[in-house]
Amino acid sequence: MKNGFIQFISFGITDVVDIFLVAIILYIVYNLVKGTSAINIFIGITFIYVAYIIINAFELHLLSSILGKFVNVGVIVIMIVFQQEIRKFLLYIGSNEFLRSIKWRNIFRLNFSSESNQIELDINEVATACFNMGAVRTGALIIIARKSDLKSIMNSGDVIDSTLSARMLENIFFKNSPLHDGAVVIKDNRIMAARCVLPVTEKENFPAHYGMRHRAAVGITETTDALAISVSEQTGAVSLSIGGEINAGLSKEKFLYLLEKNLHF
Repeated sequence: MKNGFIQFISFGITDVVDIFLVAIILYIVYNLVKGTSAINIFIGITFIYVAYIIINAFELHLLSSILGKFVNVGVIVIMIVFQQEIRKFLLYIGSNEFLRSIKWRNIFRLNFSSESNQIELDINEVATACFNMGAVRTGALIIIARKSDLKSIMNSGDVIDSTLSARMLENIFFKNSPLHDGAVVIKDNRIMAARCVLPVTEKENFPAHYGMRHRAAVGITETTDALAISVSEQTGAVSLSIGGEINAGLSKEKFLYLLEKNLHF
């Protein structure tokens, strides 16, 4: 036991390189999944694997055997349950888009700043469009990206990359527009894509009087850190979904307050 412990704590230059490379890989994976529900899975898997290594180092045979079985089976379970996400991930890292998205300078630079960031967004243009559409019972679904880049969501629709304005949003959701069916994604104060497909919430107790727009708004905020605005076609009410919770029937003042408050991260 003593010799094994000494062997565990002693390491050379190859161990330093090994740890450094693993740290880079973990950093890249973390940046890919941050802001989504996958970050919790990533942290959980990392914790279990680190615990498994430590238990092995201290030669706790029974606990190591139990945890080892879990790790072996866990990999297979993850591949089955998350096969769609794994496929998208592998396709993404094999694309040029992945290489361009990596901020290589940040890998070699530590950032200890605790200051909060704020997304640049013309909230007045968004509010004007939403309440104008609500007044004439025009349904709308608008997604505002925060830390999540929402690439897979944007790829499911039509790329626009347009300046954000109330008039542009109202034109997109006009009932005779070919782009009105689906969601609009706003990122960096630009309308990036329209007619996007969103995941819907699977909550069993979701209120029955809400339609598919509201289900999709809640669904996207359950799986990412995005904000989702929905305008009801039946009532004209404007709602804001945050973290899987829906704030319905908002006044313009309350809507602006919640939107500005949640643009900080």
